[in-house]
Amino acid sequence: MNPRELFVQVTYLTASVLFIVGLRSLTRPDQARRGMNQAALGMLLAICGTLAHHEIIRYDWIIVGLVVGTAIGYPLGMFVPMTAMPQRIAISHLFGALAATLVGVAEYYTLVHGPGVGHAEMAALGFEVLFGSLTITGSFMAFGKLQGFLPGRPITYRGQNAVNLLLFATALGLFGYLLFVPGQQAAFYTMLGVAFCVGLFMVMPIGGADMPVVISLLNSYAGLASSATGFAIGNNVLIIAGALDGASGFLLSVLMSKAMNRSFANVLFGAFGAPPPSSGRSSVGLAVRSITPEDAALQLGYAGLVIVVPGYGMAVAQAQHQVRELAEQIEKRGGEVKFGIHPVAGRMPGHMNVLLAEANIAYDRLYDMDEINPQFDQADVALVVGANDVVNPAARNDRSSPIYGMPILNVDRAKHVIVLKRSMSPGFAGIENELFYDPKTSMLFGDAKASLSRLVTELKSL
Repeated sequence: MNPRELFVQVTYLTASVLFIVGLRSLTRPDQARRGMNQAALGMLLAICGTLAHHEIIRYDWIIVGLVVGTAIGYPLGMFVPMTAMPQRIAISHLFGALAATLVGVAEYYTLVHGPGVGHAEMAALGFEVLFGSLTITGSFMAFGKLQGFLPGRPITYRGQNAVNLLLFATALGLFGYLLFVPGQQAAFYTMLGVAFCVGLFMVMPIGGADMPVVISLLNSYAGLASSATGFAIGNNVLIIAGALDGASGFLLSVLMSKAMNRSFANVLFGAFGAPPPSSGRSSVGLAVRSITPEDAALQLGYAGLVIVVPGYGMAVAQAQHQVRELAEQIEKRGGEVKFGIHPVAGRMPGHMNVLLAEANIAYDRLYDMDEINPQFDQADVALVVGANDVVNPAARNDRSSPIYGMPILNVDRAKHVIVLKRSMSPGFAGIENELFYDPKTSMLFGDAKASLSRLVTELKSL
């Protein structure tokens, strides 16, 4: 092995180790930043190793790609707000899948017009192109729904599941045919087109409530496509990185589905997020009790234990710094503040953790659902900041509710509940929240950031 080849293999090996170590670090919030840096260093080494590869003849188009990629990636990483992170992740999956698909198409074109396509090569290329192309259109649809230029509600029609299954079966059938007749170009490009349609029609009937699961699943598909790319072109680091991406995306999808008490089949075929014909129990005749900032501040100022439950409303209002200030004021008066985090609060797992960490709230004050739920009975006040479905008691009490069985934060078991919310609009599930009509619940309406700032001011004046 010559020095150049040795350098390539050593950098690939080091990059693979850094990917694994970095992914392991992401399992703990206090190590997540270090894990991201380790993974980024691994990617830099992988790029350097690739640039030194002996098969590269010209660097002009590679340099153009590096410049264009940097011009796109830097703004996405630096300037996209945390509230838009799910859409940014969807776009990243689109780019990754697009790269894998283009490599697959180019490699197939080169082989079919050159030495010919072997059966093993066709298996890798077909898998790569099939999953890569459906991830492209699926990620675009997910981005569009989250960004708002496509309807966030499920788009359904009669026989949609049959159509989706037929399209997927057709793509798989063409893939199987190509394994026996690899040189059949018409079948290859038809499979490519059908796979594009699969991604489009797969995400179309899925509503906003399930979009985090879909994004995670698309992440898994993009990883599988990248791993197949590695097999197709003989690149070990792509095989390892793609496999890690595919496995982690799949496991995350499983965990998120469990946290929402939903199965994969239910996510993909259930059209969750559509307005239900019956939302379970009716709120007719029930009254909502509102509260002034002055009275809310009094409750918080004399509370022994306050549990703060953040949700997507806090992310939209960018109110995490005001939450920290409020916690500091409560603690100055002798109270204790803890933060209860639901695994699917916000739009992605870890969304709330990252926002609160951004406001310099220590990780050891953030409690997972299983840790914090037994403590609500001892809480004097539960302060809900923009959360909805994840605190809805209907998930525990109402069998007719579409969210029945979903694990929730037991906010209703606190002595008093204060909910910060703009209006009485429902959450992603499209149903009313029983918690808002509980006699012990007080609603503080308005922008979360402004309401929290007012609470801080009132606490300072006590």
